[in-house]
Amino acid sequence: MSIQQTSRHALSTRRTFLRNSGKAAAGAALFSTLASPRPGYCAEDNTIRIALVGCGGRGSGAAAQALSTAGPTQLYAMADVFQDRLSTSLGSLSPRFTNQIAVPSERQFLGFDGFRQAIDSVGRGGLVILATPPAFRPIHFAYAVEQGVNVFMEKSFAVDAPGIRSVLKTGELAREKNLKVAGGLMSRHYRPLEEAIALIHDGHIGEVITSWAYRMHGPVGVRARTPEMTELAYQIANYSCFTWLNGSFMVDWLIHNVDVCCWVKESWPVSVQGRGGRQVRTEADQLYDHYDAEFTFADGTRMSAQGRHMNQCYDFFGDVIQGASGCAVLGEGQPKPRLFKGHLQTPENQLWTYSGPPCDAYQAEHDLLFDAIRNNKPYNETERCAKSCFTAIMGRMACETGKKITWDEALASNVALAPGLEQILSLDSPAPVLPNQSGQYPIAMPGEAQVL
Repeated sequence: MSIQQTSRHALSTRRTFLRNSGKAAAGAALFSTLASPRPGYCAEDNTIRIALVGCGGRGSGAAAQALSTAGPTQLYAMADVFQDRLSTSLGSLSPRFTNQIAVPSERQFLGFDGFRQAIDSVGRGGLVILATPPAFRPIHFAYAVEQGVNVFMEKSFAVDAPGIRSVLKTGELAREKNLKVAGGLMSRHYRPLEEAIALIHDGHIGEVITSWAYRMHGPVGVRARTPEMTELAYQIANYSCFTWLNGSFMVDWLIHNVDVCCWVKESWPVSVQGRGGRQVRTEADQLYDHYDAEFTFADGTRMSAQGRHMNQCYDFFGDVIQGASGCAVLGEGQPKPRLFKGHLQTPENQLWTYSGPPCDAYQAEHDLLFDAIRNNKPYNETERCAKSCFTAIMGRMACETGKKITWDEALASNVALAPGLEQILSLDSPAPVLPNQSGQYPIAMPGEAQVL
């Protein structure tokens, strides 16, 4: 059997196992729902109603993918804190999905309470796409599950340990309610990557010794402050630059390749130490411009996660996996994963690269979710997504404090980056962090920052 055939056989075997192992759970879930309407449908026509909460670029993209799944779907409600983003999103989606857009003005909700109104609009069995800045994800996720609504939540899933604990608790409640939950770590559904990791798990590069996750490219941009912007509006418009909103570059940008390394290891790290800071960044915000976190797994092997966004520096976006007898280059940023014998990544050493049909991972994750809703299959990615996100969070904690931190210590932390988010009522509300008299925002200082 060739290595190409082996990869497909291994992947098929794993999928068969997962499918069969879920049959008993699916049967129990089906029995529990016989007396009530089947989740995922509205009215009698099998149309799945969709609410979009967070109408930026990624939210609009996720809505387009949801509307492109098999079976009737309808974008039924939208919510955002910015009118221009909601209007732009609706304007971009309407021409492409003319017969699937049903969002009159009375179902266009503005403000921090708009998520509740949008979720209530689709009702039990509908689906909400959660695509606001990650700080709000735990609150929105909890409300959706409380209301009996299926969820697609974009990464990241929280920004601190209290948020992760909330997400994990809500995920368990979703499981009890037989709701379907997908998270936006789309690399898990990228067929070339699935095949590459199946080969690694089958030993084609030997035992995995070290994993390297990279995201290194130019600087994160800043949206200019306009005269009418309140402080809170400015920070939300630039959520990638404020740690309380996005959890840091390590969490919201590097998460995909951290997730892939943990997938390769089939494990979560037990501790981490690291470093980071602001070396060239001069913008007034909270963002470190470089991170380097070193994670250790229970078996003693390690994972390094390097993030940098600076001009005129070496750029690389992907994962490098080192095994006892070979290596692999894969992950987000590497559309054609490759396996090599030895550790020199040269053409003559290449063992395998993907040769199958094209795959759109963003579409695949929605296809799987909507299939699960329509056919009442068990589907809940909460725990895996939350733990991948938490791995990145503890990496950020280690870099910002200069401390070595264990998984258990980090998960028990009660340090919230923005306590009291539920009390934010409008864009005129005070922001959780404020600039000083010089216009500079608080920045975590290694050796001084609080972590536990």
